Amino acid sequence: MAKVEEAQVAPARVAKDLTIADLRTAIAAGWGDFKAHPAFGLFFASIYVAAGLFLYFALFTRGEIAWLVPAAAGFPILAPFIAVGLYEVSRRREAGMPMRWPAILGALRGRGGDQITSMGVIVFVAFGFWLMVAHGIFAIFLAESGLASESWELFQTSAGIAMLIVGSAVGGLMALAFYSITVISLPMLVDRDVDFITAIIVSLAVVRSNTVVMLAWAFIIAITLFIAMLPAFLGLLVVLPVLGHATWHLFRRSVSNAGT
Repeated sequence: MAKVEEAQVAPARVAKDLTIADLRTAIAAGWGDFKAHPAFGLFFASIYVAAGLFLYFALFTRGEIAWLVPAAAGFPILAPFIAVGLYEVSRRREAGMPMRWPAILGALRGRGGDQITSMGVIVFVAFGFWLMVAHGIFAIFLAESGLASESWELFQTSAGIAMLIVGSAVGGLMALAFYSITVISLPMLVDRDVDFITAIIVSLAVVRSNTVVMLAWAFIIAITLFIAMLPAFLGLLVVLPVLGHATWHLFRRSVSNAGT
């Protein structure tokens, strides 16, 4: 039996030997959780889909077509927070506990008081900050193009293409930073009574100790969410629950108690 490499971080041990095979195992386990309890996955995903459709129609009817790009790019930032209930479903299934709506909805409180609420504030502040940065980028390139934000022609100009390149690069860096602090911290807050700062430190340690694999997981999440959003966000009804459950199993593979 192969020896598992671990590093102690705060009250947890972080695995340092994750592989791509672990991602396949996590996805398979996530699919199993979704098939076993689809009602919960569809419920939480439908909230995300409804929010996405509302955002789309709000921007489209106001003629703010150019804002659809940063909104769609930044919208996945909110996905980890929506997935908190999915982590609780996976935790309960793993422990053989009954599936009760009050307990699963109550997972939004976490085990450490208002720690997940604090993370939720960070989530929405990050989304708002991204929109402000995108607004600055748009203002610069819109001035050069001479076109209004409601024109699709903007994306056919050299200024519009440059805007997409710069915006994608900046947005990608911000998304990666946010992914690094939430990918493990949120499931950890569902599982354990720790503060959100400790959970963030552990999350960063997992990413740092398994950089290639965790970047691969970020890429899988980004690509599958993007593809799932294309058919009127409806693909998210399946993709989001499976990714959420899979992230729980990846957390369980990545982090163990310091005393074990």
